[in-house]
Amino acid sequence: MATPYRHTLLALSITLAATAAHAQEATLDTVTVVGQEASDYQAKKAAVAGFDNAPLLDTPASVAVITEARLKDQQARLLSEVLKNDASVGDSYAPVGYYENFVVRGFALNPASSYKINGRTITGEQNVALENKQQVEVLKGLAGLQSGVSEPGGLVNYVSKRPENVRSVTVSTNEQGERYLATDIGGWLGTEQQVGVRINLAHEDIRSYVEHADGKRDFASLALDWNISPNALLQLNAEYQNREQRSVPGYQLLGGTEVPHHVSPKDLLAYQSWSNPVGIQSLNLDGLFEYRFNEAWKASFSASRSRVVIDDYSTFAWGCYGAASCANTAVPNHFSAEGDYDISDYRSPDDTRSNEEAQAALNGQFDTGFLKHDLTFGTTAFRRLVDRRKSVNEYIGEGNIYQPSPVLEPYDGPLGHTYRRLDSRQYGLFASDRISFNEQWQTLLGGRQVRLDEETYNQAGATTRHTQRSVFLPQVALIYKPRPDTSLYASYSKGLSLGGEAAWFSSNADEVLPPTTSRQLEVGIKRDFQRLSLTAALFQITQDLQYNRPNDDGSITFVQQGKQKNVGIELSANGRVTSDLQVSASIAAIRAEVDGSGTEDYDGHQAINVPKLRASLHGDYNIQAVPGLALLGGVQYSASKYANREATVKVDDYAVFDVGGRYTTKVGDYATVLRLTVDNLFDKRYWRDVGESAGDGYLFLGAPRTARLSATVNF
Repeated sequence: MATPYRHTLLALSITLAATAAHAQEATLDTVTVVGQEASDYQAKKAAVAGFDNAPLLDTPASVAVITEARLKDQQARLLSEVLKNDASVGDSYAPVGYYENFVVRGFALNPASSYKINGRTITGEQNVALENKQQVEVLKGLAGLQSGVSEPGGLVNYVSKRPENVRSVTVSTNEQGERYLATDIGGWLGTEQQVGVRINLAHEDIRSYVEHADGKRDFASLALDWNISPNALLQLNAEYQNREQRSVPGYQLLGGTEVPHHVSPKDLLAYQSWSNPVGIQSLNLDGLFEYRFNEAWKASFSASRSRVVIDDYSTFAWGCYGAASCANTAVPNHFSAEGDYDISDYRSPDDTRSNEEAQAALNGQFDTGFLKHDLTFGTTAFRRLVDRRKSVNEYIGEGNIYQPSPVLEPYDGPLGHTYRRLDSRQYGLFASDRISFNEQWQTLLGGRQVRLDEETYNQAGATTRHTQRSVFLPQVALIYKPRPDTSLYASYSKGLSLGGEAAWFSSNADEVLPPTTSRQLEVGIKRDFQRLSLTAALFQITQDLQYNRPNDDGSITFVQQGKQKNVGIELSANGRVTSDLQVSASIAAIRAEVDGSGTEDYDGHQAINVPKLRASLHGDYNIQAVPGLALLGGVQYSASKYANREATVKVDDYAVFDVGGRYTTKVGDYATVLRLTVDNLFDKRYWRDVGESAGDGYLFLGAPRTARLSATVNF
């Protein structure tokens, strides 16, 4: 019998680490690293808000950067565990066992366009691995100049680790008995040290706090840097992940008017022992070639391919057609008042999403009279394909949230054939010029001309919609620096977003609506101390509204009508307060309202799933009396938020506290870091997500108290 892949990966991880350790002992003196990475919690540069790695102080946008130090100390495995560090971000349909999505500044991100690796757009229907990531960047707000067609909430960009001399092994477990092993191995090759390689491998036996929702994950990545000459650089990245885990359905409002009560985050609704887990296989490739002509001018070409195959299986809890109390409701897309729900056998295997992107750019600095220019211009091409079967969604029985799921028979009918659902192409020409008048005043003038050519198809291969649209997306900003470490800015930008798809129960089921437009005004201030960065931003974003409109006959139609306007303020602090204490803190206050929707009950109040106030604080304190020991802790707070569009049902506010510790020592001759984290210390019960997906409202409980212990050995 062949050795299972996960066992091969474990053996390979240990062998690589041991071989590297032996080579290190044979050729070099032992190097012991004590303490945190130099970057700590403060980051001064990010690439997500422009076309190069630029100083945040000179970037006229609100950007959050979660550094590698925080990723390690919080033992983050999922993006939700990363983005809890920023108060402007919340969950937007992020079930356990499925790929996650988020809301930024009150607007949901889109898996088709809102997620990037090294600046190139990836297929967002995956849980991107963090083992090979140097930092995670979040651009909050419109990104038309940077990304073309995208959501007004912003972008998430993962930055891959580059080659360096590193050899480490990390093992970890949690109170459920999780088994985790990861290796990080890199170095420079050749006598001239021109070629650098970095390999990351990981295996995880996932042990979830939700009953019957365990899984497994295997991951491998390769990063290559080739300094071809002093002026030419080639970077290549490849990563593959295979993840399997049962998806955990969300709750729905009882009778459409009441939040479920006395329920546990450990329960798996609609559980059937024969149901398959959701399988997600992802492959992400990207490359960058950069050539510097002289000190002022350089050219770059980058390309990427991202492909995800989802075997989407679930015994799903949705609606209450089978309950007597729901009999008179035309579309009962909620649980019954008594907690009854329908159970469906949902199957959509071989659901394939792929993104391909290429960009060529030229950047240079020059003077025209007393004006100094930093000019970037170029062109991009992007294609997204969706190939899938018509999903099976067959009713097989009923359950109740207060009772164990009954044993039901699975659907045994045929699956449909695979067909092309979407072919979306974007072509863009962009230019951005940072003009410096003097040491105090700068202006940023930029824009992108986007041409969108998009077709959707039915199962017979016939075109159901063909959208062709050409739009210019401007971005202008004024920056004033009264001193070198302080900047004030004001900016305006316009965005274009993909239209949504009507749910299966809508009168226009499966219709994909045309793109929508959005606009943003933002003013902000940034101050960099030597070890601490402070920021404040005030913004207003307006977007065309898409929603399920209730009709007089009780049916529902997915439409574009009205506007959603979000106005908010963000404050943040990142870095060292003292030599022993470093913090990451943020506060976001947002007023999100709908106007002109045509449905009076939806207008004029706070939007669904957007709290008026959210805050996050995390700290790291070194204990001088015990060298190598640091205490970790944090708290996330959310005000109450509405769980329906009518704003008649609200979930309570909550505060969740985390604690932990990090101890750096030596085991034998090897530097070792031990980490312990306990999230939700007081085992708080709360609703973390009450948003919508595909036109349905879902409620997800936050995780109970969870503890994780890890050890990292550096060879």
